[in-house]
Amino acid sequence: MTRRKWKSSVLFIRVLGDEQIMSNVKAQMSNQLINKIKNKEARIAVIGLGYVGLPLCMEFAKKGFCVTGIDVDRKRVESVNKGVSYIGDVKSSEIKSYVKEKSFQATTDYRILGKHDAIIMCVPTPLRKTKEPDISYIIDASKKIAKTLKAERLVVLESTTYPGTTDEVIQPILEKSGLKAGEDFYLAFSPERVDPGNEKYNTANIPKVIGGINSQSTFMAKTLYNQVNDHVIAVSSSRVAEMVKLLENTFRSVNIALVNELAIMCGYLDIDVWEVIEAAATKPFGFMPFYPGPGIGGHCIPLDPFYLTWKSRLHGYEAKFIELAGEINRAMPEYVIRKIRDILNNRKKSINGSTVFILGVAYKKDVGDWRESPAIEIISMLLKKGANVSFNDPYVSEINIGNTLMRSKDLNKSLLGKSSCTVIITNHSVYDYKFIVENSSAVLDTRNATGRLKRIFENVFKL
Repeated sequence: MTRRKWKSSVLFIRVLGDEQIMSNVKAQMSNQLINKIKNKEARIAVIGLGYVGLPLCMEFAKKGFCVTGIDVDRKRVESVNKGVSYIGDVKSSEIKSYVKEKSFQATTDYRILGKHDAIIMCVPTPLRKTKEPDISYIIDASKKIAKTLKAERLVVLESTTYPGTTDEVIQPILEKSGLKAGEDFYLAFSPERVDPGNEKYNTANIPKVIGGINSQSTFMAKTLYNQVNDHVIAVSSSRVAEMVKLLENTFRSVNIALVNELAIMCGYLDIDVWEVIEAAATKPFGFMPFYPGPGIGGHCIPLDPFYLTWKSRLHGYEAKFIELAGEINRAMPEYVIRKIRDILNNRKKSINGSTVFILGVAYKKDVGDWRESPAIEIISMLLKKGANVSFNDPYVSEINIGNTLMRSKDLNKSLLGKSSCTVIITNHSVYDYKFIVENSSAVLDTRNATGRLKRIFENVFKL
């Protein structure tokens, strides 16, 4: 298909319904896979059983598909097959039900991929120490898919990555099978949009973006996700879909950096930044509230923008604005240490030898995920400065700081009272903040969790 014809066919995807789309591409693709998907006869394989993959498996199983989850972590696989969930958004009873019905199973054996009609990759995409993308998990999974790939199969990547990964990296690997992408099998990208702990939005009701390497691939992927998602949006290419995810998280990174810098400025001016944001948010247009914090965490915002800046540098352009936002956000843990130091200094104490109690080590409230959490860096810096550090998190039982294993302590009057400073890093909903303030000698609140208690208690300090 020529480039001009390809663009033309994609235009139909943007403006026409499914039946009209099909009329434009049906001569170039088989109805076999389409019928299997619509009749729930297609077998689905999901590679990677983490925060994205496991909930996705549940949605397909819930809609009547037979699903296989694949993961290199044997503990995850054993847990799933026993019906035990390790992710807060997925209930153990739900897993156990589908395993019992034999509509869901997990394995470490990639050889079973040859039996599946649709294969979805939800593997990690971390950054190297050099801040360069590490797509080794994507490459490894693609090579394993290629070994058993057959005609009339659909392969979808959901892992966040830089624009061009699907067609520049994955496609050539899969085509080593002897099959032609977009003709013999279908290939697409669909950015994951998971928000752990969000009770309102889940895998099914979050709008799903789809972009294939050609119009046939886009249509096939859209057909699949239409079975499990309430709303599916098709875009003109896999590269557009890849960029969508990076824009979403870069947008958040930049705006969080702005309010983090504003928080520092307000600190020097003795202004409550939270009150400023609250008042600004009353404007019904032209403003969207973002909130400062001790740093950014999770598997998206701290990492995704650097996939974009790396790709940009390859084309000779330095994304200075995005890089600056990253610098500001990465500097926030050090700012928290400065605030702790000032609080202790005013009490004629130093960090060295003081007892600091950290509340919350998860990267966001009401979840147990501590990947890239600013709490880890803050604790590490405190330990290096000689502080005696302990933590409490109702969702995280233990963490590793270098070679040191730390376990969550009970939150009680005694521990609060013995601490020179209590630092709220993660504003979990289950915490009784009035109790915490009343029983602490000093509280540094990095999330505005204590709200207006600062007006009542003199021992509360804000970021």
